[in-house]
Amino acid sequence: MLRTLVLTILLLPTTLFAQTTTQDKVRNYHRANEHKIVNEFLSLLSLPNIASDNPNIRKNAELILAMMKQRGLNPRLLEAQTPNTPPVVYGEWKTPGAQRTLILYAHYDGQPTDPKQWTGTLPWTPVFRSAATEAGGEILPTPGDGQPINPEWRIYARSASDDKAGVMAILTALDALKANSIALSSNIKFVFEGEEEAGSSHLGEIIKLNKDLLESDAWIICDGPVHQSGAKEVVFGARGDVNVDVTVYGAKRPLHSGHYGNWSPNPAMMLARLLATMKDDDGRVLINGWYSDVEPLGDAERRAIAEAPQYDEQLKTQLGIKRTEGGGKSLMELINVPSLNINGFASGDVGALARNVIPTSASVVLDLRLVRGNDVRRQVQRLIDHIQKQGYSVIDHNPTDTERSQYPLLAKVMARAGGYNAERTRMDLPLSINVIEAVQSTSKEKVVLLPTSGGSLPLSVITENLKTVTMSVPIANYDNNQHAENENIRLQNLWDGIETYAALMTMKQ
Repeated sequence: MLRTLVLTILLLPTTLFAQTTTQDKVRNYHRANEHKIVNEFLSLLSLPNIASDNPNIRKNAELILAMMKQRGLNPRLLEAQTPNTPPVVYGEWKTPGAQRTLILYAHYDGQPTDPKQWTGTLPWTPVFRSAATEAGGEILPTPGDGQPINPEWRIYARSASDDKAGVMAILTALDALKANSIALSSNIKFVFEGEEEAGSSHLGEIIKLNKDLLESDAWIICDGPVHQSGAKEVVFGARGDVNVDVTVYGAKRPLHSGHYGNWSPNPAMMLARLLATMKDDDGRVLINGWYSDVEPLGDAERRAIAEAPQYDEQLKTQLGIKRTEGGGKSLMELINVPSLNINGFASGDVGALARNVIPTSASVVLDLRLVRGNDVRRQVQRLIDHIQKQGYSVIDHNPTDTERSQYPLLAKVMARAGGYNAERTRMDLPLSINVIEAVQSTSKEKVVLLPTSGGSLPLSVITENLKTVTMSVPIANYDNNQHAENENIRLQNLWDGIETYAALMTMKQ
C-alpha cells in the first residue's frame, strides 16, 4: 500500500509541484517584506500624477526609473518627439534560452480629481482604512515595522488601484522570484505608460520610434478590477474609447429669467432635449448605424460569458438601483456592445449659487465606448450626423456673430485627442491558454474569462503598430472607486496580484 502511494506521488506531473512551490515562495516573500513593499508603494502614491501636469508626471517617471534601476532592469525613458509628453518607462529582464518575449504593461498616470470630494483624505496623501468608506472604514495610522498589516485593510489614494498597483505588483513579483532564485520562463520587458488616462495620445508615436525594442509575442496588461464576485480574471479585449465635447448656445450674455424667460432660448433645455434624442428609455442608442458594424462574438466568447458568475442582482443591491438598462441583458453581455454615456453636464449654477438667469451656453462631455468592428472616426461622424438631423448647424469653434445671426441652432462638437478602436484576442491561442493556466494555478476558484472588458485600454494602438497580441490580467478590487473620489486598493488584491504576475513570468512555454 505504501509503495503504491509513493509511486502515485512520483508519477504526478512535476509542474504541479513547481507551480505550488513557486506560489508558496512568492507568498512567503511578500508576507516577510510587506512593510518594505507598502512603504515603496506609499512613496509612489504620494506623487501627483495627472498626465497634463508635466513636472509631476516627470517625477513619477523618474521615481519608477530609480525603482527599476535598483532591480537591475536596465531601465530607460522612451520619449515622444512631441514636447511635454509623458515618457514610457522601459526595462527588461532577459532569460537565457527563453523562446518567448512578454511585455508586462501598467500605467502610472491617474485621472484628474477634485480633492474637496474626497472623504476625510486627500488624493495624493495615501492613508490606510480598516475597510471601505461605505462600510464604515476608519482611517488608521500607517503601520510601523513589526506591526501587523491586515490584508483586508485598504490604501486610499489616487491611482492606488488604477494603476500604480499594477506597477507595484509587477515589480514586486520579480523581486520575489529573484529572491528565491526562481528562473523566469520568458524574456520580460516592462512598459509603464504615463498617458493612459489622457487617451494614450502619444503611445503610438513612442512605439513607432522603438519598434525593435518593443518586439514581443504578447503584451499582458495589468489594469482594471477583478470580477465583481472577487474571482480572478483573464480578459481578451477592451472597448475602444473617445470623448466628445458638445456645446450649444443661447444669447451672448446671461439674461434675467423673469424678463426673458419663454422668449430667449435656454441652452440647458436645448441640450437636455438634444441628449434625449440619443437614447431610448431602455438605454439603447438611437443614433443611426450605432450598432451596424459590430463584429459578432464567436462560440468561445459567448460560452465564456454564459459561464461567468452571474452577479447582476448582488450588484443592484450593493449599488442601490432597482432598474437597469439593456432590455434584460446582463452586464457581461452589455459591455460587448458600443455605448454612449454622459460624463458630465454643465450650464448655469445649482445649490447656493443658483440664480434666476438664462445661461449663455450648455456643455456636455460624451463618452463613446466602441467594440470590435466600430471605427472611432466613423462613430464620431454618426454622432455629428445625428446632431445635424436635429436641426443643429455643427461647428468646431466658438460661434461668430455672423453664424449666430445665420443659424437658429448652433452646436460646437469637438472629439478629444486620444481616441482609439477596440481590440480582442482569440481565446483559443496557445499563448492564451498558457496565460489562463498560469492565472488558474494561483486560485482555487475558477478564473473568469471575458472576451471584452467594460473599460478601455489602448490595445488597438499596440496591435496596429506591432505584430503582437494583447491580454489583460487585472488585480484591483472591483469596488475600488476607479476614476472617482476615494479611490482605493484592498491589500489582499495587491498580494494576490504579486502572486499572479509571478506565475505569468514563470508560465510554461
